[in-house]
Amino acid sequence: MGHIVGLTAHDMSDMSRLAQLAINPQSGASREEIYLAVASLYRIQGAGLNSRERELMRDILRRLTRDVEMAIRVALAQRLTEDTTAPHDLILLLVDDSIEVARPLILHSPLLTEADVLKLIAEAGVAHQEAVAGRPHIGEPVTAALANCEHESVLLALVRNVTAKISETTYNVLVEKSRAITGLAEPLVRRPDLPPQLATKMCDWVSDALKSYIKTNYAIAPRTVDAAMADATAVLKNEPATHKNPPPDSAQKLIEKLAASGQLKAGFLMRVLSQGQIDLFDLAFARLLTVELETFRSFFYRDGSRLVALACRAAGIDKSVFPTVFNLSRQARTGQAVLSPADLAEADAIFAMPRPTALEQIRAEA
Repeated sequence: MGHIVGLTAHDMSDMSRLAQLAINPQSGASREEIYLAVASLYRIQGAGLNSRERELMRDILRRLTRDVEMAIRVALAQRLTEDTTAPHDLILLLVDDSIEVARPLILHSPLLTEADVLKLIAEAGVAHQEAVAGRPHIGEPVTAALANCEHESVLLALVRNVTAKISETTYNVLVEKSRAITGLAEPLVRRPDLPPQLATKMCDWVSDALKSYIKTNYAIAPRTVDAAMADATAVLKNEPATHKNPPPDSAQKLIEKLAASGQLKAGFLMRVLSQGQIDLFDLAFARLLTVELETFRSFFYRDGSRLVALACRAAGIDKSVFPTVFNLSRQARTGQAVLSPADLAEADAIFAMPRPTALEQIRAEA
């Protein structure tokens, strides 16, 4: 192996020699060793190789893939997951491998483009599509393509990806599919950015428990409130996520209209939080708990998650949504969001208590 690994870029000028080694390894150099040597050199010297050399190296790796142990290929893929300088075509070669090799790159490689993942959705198998559905921050063209897949596991991975950007048109597709795919309904309804009118539509076929959840969290506001929401969005959408004192008049008017019409519910909180309207979220949450805005901010954004769990319980936010509330609110304000197993265990105990008790504890500790 020493002779192979020790090759320099100059020694690599005769690429056909490596191809011969791939077909007929010399004594002391296994196919695994050649695979790793070629992959390593490709990774380091890729930018300096001409098109013929690059294609030959890819051909060598493809020839060796079926004879190289899975663990070696997986280890290589994992080393490349956060490498921003690796050759793009080397990443694509590994993504085209078995899902065990491809998964870490599909999920984490910054070198995969939107066009790459759209091609995977169109041409790869279900396991690769599932991995794409779990990739953080996939955009609307990708989520639209995934929503057109027929495999339940892919659709479930998509709707459980809280960072995925899903358009209303795509939500329409997913909602219609939830008629036949019963397992899709619950994670779909619990997404904070599901349009309320679509959630309400699902009451025609979901379970009684989900109907109750929808009615509690997704009440559709009157047209006048929708107009106020649009005004508030226009005011807030380009503002940085910093405390504003006092909040814009349009935001305060919106919250009062929602409260007066009985529409200020947990579902509204999740909508504005998922849209990044953090000041509107704070204002609405404080009003829902009937505490002053600054009082709410002082306890809600303290270190730790206990008071966040108490606030969620008092507001009627479902336990399953609590981690999303904590993560999104912390990311908007501080950029840090970590829930430990102890935090989650404490939240379980909090959500077991009656809502009035949670509200009493908040007022006592705020």
